[in-house]
Amino acid sequence: MQRHGKILCEAGFQVCLVGRKRKKSLPLQQEVFARKRLNCFFEKGKLFYIEYNLRLLFYLLFAGCDILLAVDYDTLLPNTVVAKLRGKKLVFDAHEYFTEVPELYNRKAVKYCWSLIGNSCIPKVDLAYTVGPALAKLFTQQHGIPFHSIMNVPPLQSLASFGSNQPIKPIILYQGALNVGRGIEELIFAMREVEAVLWIAGEGDLSESLRALVQAEKLHDKVVFLGFVLPNKLPELTLQAHICCNLLLPNGLSYYYSLANKFFDYIHAGKPQICANFPEYEAINKEHEVAVLCKAEPNEIAAALNKLLNDKELYEKLRNNCKRAAQVYNLQEESNKLQKLFARI
Repeated sequence: MQRHGKILCEAGFQVCLVGRKRKKSLPLQQEVFARKRLNCFFEKGKLFYIEYNLRLLFYLLFAGCDILLAVDYDTLLPNTVVAKLRGKKLVFDAHEYFTEVPELYNRKAVKYCWSLIGNSCIPKVDLAYTVGPALAKLFTQQHGIPFHSIMNVPPLQSLASFGSNQPIKPIILYQGALNVGRGIEELIFAMREVEAVLWIAGEGDLSESLRALVQAEKLHDKVVFLGFVLPNKLPELTLQAHICCNLLLPNGLSYYYSLANKFFDYIHAGKPQICANFPEYEAINKEHEVAVLCKAEPNEIAAALNKLLNDKELYEKLRNNCKRAAQVYNLQEESNKLQKLFARI
């Protein structure tokens, strides 16, 4: 959302990004757009979503704006209600297949409620887009309105030091939330067969259990937890890695149709990666070959990592392919698409 906020500001819009303030929220850093944090008593669960939607509804009723942009289903209802009451334009940005995330796809009642909101509100929007072509096609068929694809990619930087800072001892990097379905447990088990060090950058629901797993498997000399890392610190961390990881379990269609921003972050850093063998990644890898695709199973992960560690010719091929792929998948290209979409409304 920060990237999109900057893009829209550059196009002449005044942007305000609305979110919530948590007990452990870090101070806001300076940006070119305004920010508003809503205070919520509840931190998670049904009561949180009800409270946040009510607070967002009342905030939007009196906010000065011409366009409302809802990000995912959990902000869609208040945005839709206010847009219709006030006669404002409504935009929907689907970051994922919300009703198919691992936390929902086996909970029929909760999934039904969110599906009802989506099916009721999405046909009313003036503009809709999502993170990749496959998901855009699926949503277009599902909701009967055109969905566009705006990929979450980094800006194209100078490539003079592209893929530099190679470590003496191989470092494997996982960055992102430590949540169910990310293949992190399987990655840790795989490290028993890999002569390298795994850095895990992030925190989440599995923070404690993953640390306990490392101790139980006696892998503390191979797995290092870096904790939460600020987004602006991740690029320099990625440059220190030899191989990066973007693994997912097939727990729901949201992961199956995902196209994670870290997939492109790794490409822009010139780092070959092991990656889930899902449709969006397969399509890009078929065109550019920047990754070794595998299932999130310990034996397959270990084989993919060892292949990149031992096959220097393959590693260099993928690293050079990253440089060419970065010229195709970058924020400058996606910025033009997003600005043209907003110019239509």
